[in-house]
Amino acid sequence: MVQSIIFDMDGTLFQTDKILELSLDDAFEKLRVMNQWSGATPIEKYREIMGVPLPKVWEALLPDHSMEIKEQTDAYFLERLIENIKDGKGALYPNVIEIFEYLTERDCSIYIASNGLTDYLAAIVDHYHLDDWVTETFSIQQIDTLDKGDLVRTIIEKYKINNGAVVGDRLSDINAAKDNGLLAVGCNFDFAQEEELAQADFVINDLIELKTVLFR
Repeated sequence: MVQSIIFDMDGTLFQTDKILELSLDDAFEKLRVMNQWSGATPIEKYREIMGVPLPKVWEALLPDHSMEIKEQTDAYFLERLIENIKDGKGALYPNVIEIFEYLTERDCSIYIASNGLTDYLAAIVDHYHLDDWVTETFSIQQIDTLDKGDLVRTIIEKYKINNGAVVGDRLSDINAAKDNGLLAVGCNFDFAQEEELAQADFVINDLIELKTVLFR
């Protein structure tokens, strides 16, 4: 029986798309005011790379801008994300709380491993009281490599996990599971890509399906 489950946050537990466009628009509007951007907000390009650490996001969206501008944009984007979370404009995916309660009843330990930044993750955890079920939330900021596999390894080593699964929507989550000898469960949600999910051990369309996938 699987004893520990490590969840991704964006696109897995939290419906990031509900605040993504709002926050990205805010960030690029600020760039327009500063005469650092013209044209539409590159929301589609961001959707293509959704799930990578934020420094890599700005490398992709603002390749010709200075590091100073990238850092300013990063900080403002994070600020807007957090405010939108606190304002209740985001949402968890269906059945997050139900599956957390189910897993807790089965004495499973729950963790979160995310490419999101610490303050951003804390805002989600606090707003939805996820600490009632989650043992600890880990951010990519906590490691130097910005590699999801290394982040998952940090959790495994800290909590001495030897039987577990990683649940996420992107290839980085699937690879993180396989690199660490854990079960890889792919979530066919908003940002998922078919060719990436094909590499998972199991694919689910709703988190409630973890009941059958993890406890056969």
